[in-house]
Amino acid sequence: MTLRVAVNLTWLRAGQVGGSQEYLLRQLTGLSECAGEKLDVTLFVQSGFGADHPQLAELFDYVEVKGAGRGRLLRIILEQTWVALKTRKFDLVHHGGGTMPRFAGKRTVLTVHDVQYLSFPENFSRLRLAYLSKIVPRSLRRATLVTTPSQYVRSRVIEKFGLDGARVRVVRHGIGADLVRSATSEGELRRRLRLENRDLIFLPAVTHPHKNHKFLLQLMTRYWTDKNLVLVCAGGKGRGEDAFMREVRRLNLDDRVIRLGRVSDDDRDGLLRISRALVFPSLYEGFGAPVIEAMQIGTPVIASDCAALPEVVGDAGLVLPLQIEKWADALTVVESKRNSLVTAGKERARNFSIAASGQDLFDCYMAALS
Repeated sequence: MTLRVAVNLTWLRAGQVGGSQEYLLRQLTGLSECAGEKLDVTLFVQSGFGADHPQLAELFDYVEVKGAGRGRLLRIILEQTWVALKTRKFDLVHHGGGTMPRFAGKRTVLTVHDVQYLSFPENFSRLRLAYLSKIVPRSLRRATLVTTPSQYVRSRVIEKFGLDGARVRVVRHGIGADLVRSATSEGELRRRLRLENRDLIFLPAVTHPHKNHKFLLQLMTRYWTDKNLVLVCAGGKGRGEDAFMREVRRLNLDDRVIRLGRVSDDDRDGLLRISRALVFPSLYEGFGAPVIEAMQIGTPVIASDCAALPEVVGDAGLVLPLQIEKWADALTVVESKRNSLVTAGKERARNFSIAASGQDLFDCYMAALS
């Protein structure tokens, strides 16, 4: 018997794909490989989904929820009414955005990407914090099964909300196998970004305060002082953007810090490939997909020991406490261990394939339906 599954992706904004969105989209791609005739999956999405995500639009039926992209309040209302009505006859409803409407379906899977608001409430507006503090616990209590991207988030959810551990499962991230094949060439990147004969370290992250960009500026000033070494920062402008750029100017690092905005996947992968290391001093990650992407490409990883990062990196990279002197010789250590780190990283990345992520999700669907 084929089971009908609805996936609520109305929170996924057209044309904007961040880490949590990529996480769901990739595991759905993997799901299509193992579901076969056992599942009939329909996605509920914002207008324009087919154009923005043609691969998934070809793999699954989808229903555009008109008006869901016009603001959070209207989306929530539509989830409570129109989406609830349309999904009522499905065997299972998967809510992928971390919260769940009151009328969510009899059997439900809820994906919680992180619980950063518990650790860093100052990173959230008062209104947003009040909303999450009320809605997240309620959603977790009602869900048949909860999925998280890491054991770290799973443990936090169980600990903070008193959930039965049997109801909370990890669905690992899935990283595509074609990163190196599609990466922009070194020659093109160096010409375009004027990086001829420069050594690179790379941080792909939105400039939110918890990404901790300024920690690297201290290192560039005190320890990583080689004038040939350039820190390349790619990603959108976050709440810490202005403070970060002021610090770059104050420390006279304008010629050693290249601040790119959002870059294409091909440029990101190309920059990873030509960098001495991915440097990731984040204060909080529910997973931290860039470290696995770097490992798959063959770039050593230097990461903080915060939140999920030690779990994700394991012994395939350098995991260091956020004390500046502990990072002082990290680039030298990476260079001395480069071959072994690259080998270990590629081996670790194999655990995070799109197929494995899809299988994890399929197993969770079947558990919720049993």
